[in-house]
Amino acid sequence: MNNETEYAAVKPPRSLLSAAGRAIGDFDMIRNGDRILLGISGGKDSLSLLHILLDLQKRAPVKFELAACTVDPQSPDYDPSVLKPYLAALGVPYFYESQPVLESAKQNMTGDSFCAYCSRMRRGILYRIAREHHYNVLALAQHLDDLAETFMMSAFFGGKLRTMQAHYTNDAGDVRVIRPLVYARERQTSDFAKSANLPVVQENCPACFSMPMQRQSMKVMLAEQEKSHPKLFASLLTAMRPLMKNV
Repeated sequence: MNNETEYAAVKPPRSLLSAAGRAIGDFDMIRNGDRILLGISGGKDSLSLLHILLDLQKRAPVKFELAACTVDPQSPDYDPSVLKPYLAALGVPYFYESQPVLESAKQNMTGDSFCAYCSRMRRGILYRIAREHHYNVLALAQHLDDLAETFMMSAFFGGKLRTMQAHYTNDAGDVRVIRPLVYARERQTSDFAKSANLPVVQENCPACFSMPMQRQSMKVMLAEQEKSHPKLFASLLTAMRPLMKNV
């Protein structure tokens, strides 16, 4: 990415915009005057959500501000350096937080998965940045595949019917968390990232890639089932919808 034309905002396909728009409307995610902080790793999902929110910001009657924040866990193979000039060219305020999350996990993790520990640490840092800079909404880029995998893992291994919520307020009561991609499929963000030549940053976490992962196994199982049952994810969404609401 060497010239300014490559840094221009890209309009996502209508199908992706429609999926995000329906989720935002169904769960009342964005309200007039919101200041939204997008957690952006540089992966295909968060970059796709960035462009969806930029497009929405231009044409939606609801007015909101948008900024982005990257939490660098100091993994030796993770290099998000392209994000700073990219977001600057798009006119999006950007915060970069480098924290020794990997080292902290090694020293302090007890009875937990590495990914769960890392996720909590990152979320806490995002909450802090939101508070310090007066953003009242945190946007995260999990999609329908993520929710379905979480739902199945919870049922299989935890004996509970749970998944990620689409919109909720954090425990402290000062930040609302939204997931505008909960109706979108992973293949939609992947196709958009490729076709738009987005500067996708690979997250090569050695802890994740060196150990067997229940989530990856569930992803493979669902993909196999979908071949025989094309409406599988629509059915899962219907089953999960009551669990996605903030109650």
